[in-house]
Amino acid sequence: MGEIRNSGGYRRLLTFQAATIIYDATYWFCEKFVSSRSRTVDQMIQAARSGRQNIAEGSRASATSSQTELRLVNVARASLEELLLDYEDFLRHRHQLQWNKNTPKAEKVRGIARKHKSNWQDLTDHQRFTLYSEWLENNDEFIRANALICLIHQTNYLLDQQIISLEKQFVQEGGYSEQLAAKRLQHRSDRANLTNQTNLSGLPTCPKCRKPMVLRTAKTGKNAGNQFLGCSAYPDCKEVKEL
Repeated sequence: MGEIRNSGGYRRLLTFQAATIIYDATYWFCEKFVSSRSRTVDQMIQAARSGRQNIAEGSRASATSSQTELRLVNVARASLEELLLDYEDFLRHRHQLQWNKNTPKAEKVRGIARKHKSNWQDLTDHQRFTLYSEWLENNDEFIRANALICLIHQTNYLLDQQIISLEKQFVQEGGYSEQLAAKRLQHRSDRANLTNQTNLSGLPTCPKCRKPMVLRTAKTGKNAGNQFLGCSAYPDCKEVKEL
């Protein structure tokens, strides 16, 4: 039987934690800087939400299907890529420059996670967000947008690494449903081989365990020298038939 893996530990995933910051910051960014009448608001918030929720859903699905987990994490990655383009468009349409990743401002934002690497997992969602509040709660919309672009790039990098790991794990192990499917195919193959062996020998299968019967010769007793049919699974199965 396939083995159900532990699942649902998404709150400890760096990708989920980063996506949570992005979702919250996007919600407040749209609330403050994007017209509520614009369709962009719903699109950006839904893309940010999809990035976060699909990581969680994929982690939960990993108990029974690595393939489903991989698909959902890819959806999360695609959603954040869509959100990244929205922020880039926001800057470009307002004739604002996007920070180069090597500029001091971008380096400072990108360095927060590295600086707090040792205690990152011990922080609450609110505490992690607060580390970025200098940029994500800034009154300058362009600073906020640029900071979020930095965070999305970092999160997408982490998701790419997660996807590579999941692909490798799927190829090597599969998940519960994939293991069940493999065992089912093996069972069908074993039964087909058994039927073929029975047909080729012209001998019946054992009525007790369904293994092939084989031709045997009694060596002792009153029937010594006589042939009979015995189960091929002997001594586990001692079923016999007289000829």
